[in-house]
Amino acid sequence: MTYKAEYIWIDGTAPTAKLRSKTRVLADGAELPVWGFDGSSTNQAEGHASDRVLKPVASFPDPIRGGDDVLVLCEVFNTDGSPHESNTRAELRAVAERFADQESLFGIEQEYTFFQGSRPLGFPENGFPAPQGGYYCGVGADEIFGRPVVEKHLENCLAAGIGISGINAEVMPGQWEFQVGPLSPLEVSDHLWVARWLLYRTAEDFGISATLDPKPAKGDWNGAGAHTNFSTKAMREGYEAIIEAAEALGRDDKPLEHIKHYGAGVEARLTGAHETAPWNEYSYGVSDRGASVRIPWQVEVDQKGYIEDRRPNANVDPYVVTRLIVDTCGAALEKAGLV
Repeated sequence: MTYKAEYIWIDGTAPTAKLRSKTRVLADGAELPVWGFDGSSTNQAEGHASDRVLKPVASFPDPIRGGDDVLVLCEVFNTDGSPHESNTRAELRAVAERFADQESLFGIEQEYTFFQGSRPLGFPENGFPAPQGGYYCGVGADEIFGRPVVEKHLENCLAAGIGISGINAEVMPGQWEFQVGPLSPLEVSDHLWVARWLLYRTAEDFGISATLDPKPAKGDWNGAGAHTNFSTKAMREGYEAIIEAAEALGRDDKPLEHIKHYGAGVEARLTGAHETAPWNEYSYGVSDRGASVRIPWQVEVDQKGYIEDRRPNANVDPYVVTRLIVDTCGAALEKAGLV
């Protein structure tokens, strides 16, 4: 008897990496082996030395195939055993280990947009739909588009053991969001990448595509982000650490360092309109959706909790955004003695 393992990895496409996957048939009971692939076809190698290595780092029950089949998330390595330059998970591993005693947790809100052909799902062939607003958390066939795909994606994520915590329709037709977490930095990133793969794969069965484009429709429409909620043990216990983390993200060159790695096309989305702060200005505030970083009102009331970095794009690499936040805030909290 055999089972099927779908090996999933992140490629080297720039400026935004893509997901790739292929299937291996294994004997029942066999452990997941290291495997390889042609890196010259994934922007991860030259043709004259194209072999790259896949090392399994997490596996999940496969809700598409069912049975004993699995989804296998992998890191990409060079043949000499070193992490490939596209392997951003390896960089996060080091930072997460350094600040492990702070017990960082993340919840990431993944926005995305369905497309039918060249148009966002729900956009008429000629002209435009009614202005945004009524679509957010809406109900009814005149305002909601793609719900069967969304519901199936939710079911698939739950069956796979993904730490998905919710879904909702967003402000533009065909635009949705799912949330993953709260989980540790590596876990939330692994789960989000696999949830993205499941989104694309689920939509495929409906003849619909999903995009993480941060500005999928030009004009007076919200973009698509990946709002990143973050806390440490100290932040979950006291408000001083909340303020210190929010301040740390705005110090010195940190705002531009983060923005540079928060997803391609971030300037088109962070304009100061459509519930965003300008990409080149840092701010934070309580209950302020026009700030770079929002402190939820309940956090101020409770004097403890978490902060929400509203700047990351929908197409951000979660390994990168969690690494930057843990590194910046972890170091600041250590220096301030708030750990």
